[in-house]
Amino acid sequence: MNPQSPFDIATGSDRLSKPGYIVMMLSVIFVSALIISKMGIIGLAALCVLPILSGWMYFLFKYPITGLYTAVIYSFVYLGLGKYISGIQFGLFFDAILIITYIALIFNKFRERVDWSPVKRDITYLSAIWFAYLVFQIFNPEAQSLGAWSSGRGLGLYMILAVPLTLLFINTNRKLDAFFLLWAIFSLLATLKGIMQVRFGADPFEQAWLNEGNYKTHVLFGKLRAFSFMSDAGQFGANQGYSAVMAIIVATAQKEIRRKIFFIVVGVLALYGLFISGTRGALSVPLVGFTTYFILKKNLWVTTAGFILIITVFIFFKFTTIGQGNSNIRRMRTAFDPNDISLQVRLANQRLLKNYMATRPFGGGLGHGGVKAQRFLPNAYLSHVPTDSGYVLVWVELGIVGLVFLLFIFFYVLIKSSLRIMFRIRDPELKIKMAALASGMAGIMVANYGNAVYSQNPTFILMIVSMAILMSSEVFDSKTEEQNDQKTMVEFKSV
Repeated sequence: MNPQSPFDIATGSDRLSKPGYIVMMLSVIFVSALIISKMGIIGLAALCVLPILSGWMYFLFKYPITGLYTAVIYSFVYLGLGKYISGIQFGLFFDAILIITYIALIFNKFRERVDWSPVKRDITYLSAIWFAYLVFQIFNPEAQSLGAWSSGRGLGLYMILAVPLTLLFINTNRKLDAFFLLWAIFSLLATLKGIMQVRFGADPFEQAWLNEGNYKTHVLFGKLRAFSFMSDAGQFGANQGYSAVMAIIVATAQKEIRRKIFFIVVGVLALYGLFISGTRGALSVPLVGFTTYFILKKNLWVTTAGFILIITVFIFFKFTTIGQGNSNIRRMRTAFDPNDISLQVRLANQRLLKNYMATRPFGGGLGHGGVKAQRFLPNAYLSHVPTDSGYVLVWVELGIVGLVFLLFIFFYVLIKSSLRIMFRIRDPELKIKMAALASGMAGIMVANYGNAVYSQNPTFILMIVSMAILMSSEVFDSKTEEQNDQKTMVEFKSV
């Protein structure tokens, strides 16, 4: 048998000799050049992203859980992207990720149909009622702008979309661990970005954002409050406190020393991120979070030691002047001062709103409260009174009815999940993981009084996913988890 000459072997470059391929290649070059000439740097970025997007779509339709994990990742960065690229509503891409995930799920299960039974839980029904109430706000006689309603849509829309996806996808310890890992990685990146801002200053795009007027709240006494790649320092601080509680508690459930060290490092750095954010209200997240964890442990010695630590931290800030020369410690210490000027201003604003809201049980309309509403309603009363607190914002926009229902959801999930953790979950590692989610949630619930942290990403999506996981904690227990693992493997092999 004569060996084939290498010159006789057809290669990919031989296709260029065919007119069809040449025309196609020239067409791609022409269209790319046209897009770049019309859209500039944005067009170039879009062309670079296109191959990545195509790969993402492939994995999404093959493994729909990709969409939920992508939403968690995107939630960390998209609000910060507005500082670099103006004129694009990045929030709509978050909506699109969740909606496309449903489409991918339906196509992925097209032949056998989707098993919706895991979705039939109380947290889903509560989410549906909450979303229905927010839709009702369109017809609220006090509401004056559909655009304002649209800006606040995520408060209910993201919950009704993300809760079922979480119940459908995160049903094994492996998937739960993947969620914790993604959360930890991006919390770590957020901390590192915050450290860069404090050490080296804001970059030109961030400086431009500060110059727009945001320096008033982010540069205090000549010191920059780190905001990382999140919306602002308030969200960054609260989220880092949330991440610290999760990471440090989850670290105690890790058997591998490398994972244990990783989560401890993430937790400690997250606490440092909270510190450099200068967000006083965020201190309540680790204080309340770890206190909740000590109670859930039901161990007298651990609980006693934990409370001694919490009390020591409280005494440090409340009754001493240690570290007063440090601007961040000095600012944090004012959170324990009932006579703080900022607190008195907030209380005065709440008194003004109390008189106005007395005759509005359904609120002034979704998206109509606080300074953020001025772009839709520049002359409206509610848009000129700062709400500050997340609960005050809900009260102003959705009325006492909406506020009570949201608090009911929070306490229902927290109390029910806590009872499960303390008395029903048998697996000690799972007990710790669920306690991490419940403890972090308790911290955010308290911090949301000082700042509107719950309704902003990434804290928002992390809370929603966490609540869904807490309400389905029994599926992670040994027998049920084994069944889900076997089911996942069958689906993987069939793809």
